[in-house]
Amino acid sequence: MKPKAIIFWVSTIAIVVFCAYVNFTNLIETYGSGPPYYNRTTNMDKWQSPVLYLVLINAVSLVAIYVIYRFTLAKNNNN
Repeated sequence: MKPKAIIFWVSTIAIVVFCAYVNFTNLIETYGSGPPYYNRTTNMDKWQSPVLYLVLINAVSLVAIYVIYRFTLAKNNNN
């Protein structure tokens, strides 16, 4: 395997694992049964949905994966 392909796959796996961790922890914290949200029934005036934040992180991650792909594996690369 070429070094550029290894860089691409390692960085892609790292980004995906990071996104999965951030999504999982935020969703469990928000919709879980423990404090501070108690299934969103207590303190509803202070509750905010994390969906926009998670969508933004996932979109930035997809752009980062695409940029890494363009610089490492794209066919029109001069190397």
